[in-house]
Amino acid sequence: MDKELYIIRHGETDLNKQGIIQGRGIDSDLNDTGRAQGAAFYALYKDLPFDKVYTSALKRTQQTVQAFIDAGLPWEKLAELDELAWGEWEGTQTSEHTIGAFKDMTEKWQGGDFDAHFKGGESPNDVAKRLRIAIDLIKSRTDEKLILVCMHGRALRLLMCLFSGKPMSAMYDFPHQNTGLYKVSLTGDTFTITEANNTDHLNGKD
Repeated sequence: MDKELYIIRHGETDLNKQGIIQGRGIDSDLNDTGRAQGAAFYALYKDLPFDKVYTSALKRTQQTVQAFIDAGLPWEKLAELDELAWGEWEGTQTSEHTIGAFKDMTEKWQGGDFDAHFKGGESPNDVAKRLRIAIDLIKSRTDEKLILVCMHGRALRLLMCLFSGKPMSAMYDFPHQNTGLYKVSLTGDTFTITEANNTDHLNGKD
């Protein structure tokens, strides 16, 4: 094994709690629950010898892993890890209308139309293109063996499709909760998902 990645979704925000669509264009803060989730993750994994922390350019990811950064771990923002942009729907409250629109878009994606997107937003192909840039960068850093990555739910699902070699229509095979952990090993050019959506830190397990 050449590298091991610990990849988590950011902690809860008030917009998560209120059912308001975030996406790449909404730079929200964690709420008290989100900060507690980040603290619980740190408490369980703080003794692992991470070589680097990567976050998206959105502050909710940085805030989730701030304790690792404060402990002195090298940290880098990669905008390529940002959430999918939902365009015209960002900042809107979930309603029957939005649920219907998202259902229609989901059906397009599951049907293989990975260029489909909302007005002003991104498609799965758009996000995959920038995720590949982040993957290549992380792979090139051969001195970084154990890596912590904090990113976003939809982008994380697409990243797991890339890692597993599945089509992006399989994104719904990869569940996620706030601070849910995916572990991924890299050997040569092969990524292997070894844990999925692990939330032991939220359940008081060690």
